[in-house]
Amino acid sequence: METIGALAKKAMLQHADNVAVSDEDGTLTYGQLKKRACQLAHALLQSGLNKGDRVATLMSNRKEHIEIDAAIAFAGLVKVPVNYRLHPKEATYIIEHAGAGVVIGERQLLAGLSANVERIDVEEAYEPFLQMQSDDFPDVAVGEDDLFAIMYTSGTTGKPKGAMLTHRNMIAGALSLIQACEITYGDTIGHVAPLTHGTNFLAQTAWFYGLKQVVFKKFEPSGFIDELEKQQVTVMFMVPTLVNLMVHDPCFDPVKLRSLKSINMAGAPIAVPKLQKALTALGPKLAETYGLVEAPMAITIMPKQQLGARPSSCGATGPFAEVKIVAPDGEEAPVGDIGEVACRGSLVMKGYWQNETATAEAIKDGWFYTGDLGRLDDKGYLHLMDRAKDVIITGGLNVYPREVEEVLNQYPAVKETCVFGAPDEKWGERICAHVVLQAGAAPVTEAALIAHCTEHLARYKKPKVIEFVHELPKNSYGKIMRKTLRNQYKKAGV
Repeated sequence: METIGALAKKAMLQHADNVAVSDEDGTLTYGQLKKRACQLAHALLQSGLNKGDRVATLMSNRKEHIEIDAAIAFAGLVKVPVNYRLHPKEATYIIEHAGAGVVIGERQLLAGLSANVERIDVEEAYEPFLQMQSDDFPDVAVGEDDLFAIMYTSGTTGKPKGAMLTHRNMIAGALSLIQACEITYGDTIGHVAPLTHGTNFLAQTAWFYGLKQVVFKKFEPSGFIDELEKQQVTVMFMVPTLVNLMVHDPCFDPVKLRSLKSINMAGAPIAVPKLQKALTALGPKLAETYGLVEAPMAITIMPKQQLGARPSSCGATGPFAEVKIVAPDGEEAPVGDIGEVACRGSLVMKGYWQNETATAEAIKDGWFYTGDLGRLDDKGYLHLMDRAKDVIITGGLNVYPREVEEVLNQYPAVKETCVFGAPDEKWGERICAHVVLQAGAAPVTEAALIAHCTEHLARYKKPKVIEFVHELPKNSYGKIMRKTLRNQYKKAGV
């Protein structure tokens, strides 16, 4: 199997005059992209970085993401993409934990970091950093089992874990998406979801065919739909929340999406009624995939031609994975039985960065245990039943209850808390918290606790609803029964 750098190099040489990437600030051909990516690779190496060193990125959607990917691949460095919506304390933790030697990002975001690391802002310092560097491909030997990225995902302990992804992992993910979205020559790839997340795996598909990529700064339904038509985008990644917002916008016009052939819908589950409405509005354009950062994008694939007939399934096993369902006793579950979803293959990460304990817990005998509960039907299609790790998915973004609870529990008057997700028509789920106060504590308002969370967490992670209660439901072992609260809200339709 190739490396990302080898694929990018071929695309740049074979399609030098073709448009490679555009955003609201301009356009680069593959020839121009080659020059800039090589200059950046040499600049990073001359700054004192060596093969295997980490480079963090902290910025919103812009075309620099694409050239940074290529530069890092050429130089044998390791990318650490940081969600720009994180609280500065959270971003700092990731950058420090990864041991990044440089962080490239937007000035305002960099200013909030407390990490002792070299910073290159894309507004002013970035261009001079590239100047006077060679535009030849660096002479660095990179193999398919070398790391390309460390992508962080929160664990149930609340501390983010860095999934180590090799070039092999990234290419397996890209090839899976090529199959899922039926990508070929002449397609145009659109990016509206953050390029630090799922859509970045779609970006790697462009190298195979020398495709144009269009990077959108933000999502605003009516203007976004007009831009899709103008740019003749044919393939893109969207979380279900964005799909729903788009099709329910008053300005939605399916005629404007005639060029769009495939939307890779992933990142969160979608209720069957919402899926049916989206299919009615869009037609057969939605290709659903199931994956995790640790096994990116396409553990299973549901082709767009089949999704309408199997709306409750997330598809059959993709080309670079094997899937099994593990029963509570550790044995493989019979067809139709519910158990933990496990997978193995070229998609599966190398392990968690500097966390051997978590790696050993997640990967056993070559199988990655996802923490998701599901069943396989007699045709081999996977049906996800629940999320064993209690992750809340709001607007396609993962929020882990424990990390929110840890912040709430820091408040002096708080005794204990339970955070969980409740159904939300717009965002899929909203974050709710039940809070028990210390005996004799002064009165505390919901607003005060939400403000406290805002000081320590990304805005999307703060609770939308806080209810003060006398006690939390617990089992005979004293463990808080999160599922009980979650089910109460579901039954009540809150």
